[in-house]
Amino acid sequence: MRFAFIRAHRDRWPIANLCRVLQVSTRGYRAWVSRPMCERQRTDLKVLAHIREHYALSNRTYGRPRMTMELKEAGLGVGERVSIRRGPRA
Repeated sequence: MRFAFIRAHRDRWPIANLCRVLQVSTRGYRAWVSRPMCERQRTDLKVLAHIREHYALSNRTYGRPRMTMELKEAGLGVGERVSIRRGPRA
C-alpha cells in the first residue's frame, strides 16, 4: 500500500522524501517497482478488461448474474460473486 502511494505521487514529490516519510527504504520501493506481476494480478486484469468490454457492449445494462454468465462463456473461471480487489476495506 505504501509503495502504491509512492508510485501515485512520485511526480509531485521526490521518491526519497516519500520513502522517508512513509518509513520504507528506497531500495525496497525500487525492488517492488521492478518485480513482475503475479499470476493473480494478471488474471484480475484480464477479468476486469472482459467486464468493462461486456458492460460497454450491453449499453451498461448487465448486472452481476448476466455478467457472470458472459464471463463463464468467455472461458474465465469466475464464481458468482466476482470482485476486483481495490485495496483494504475500512
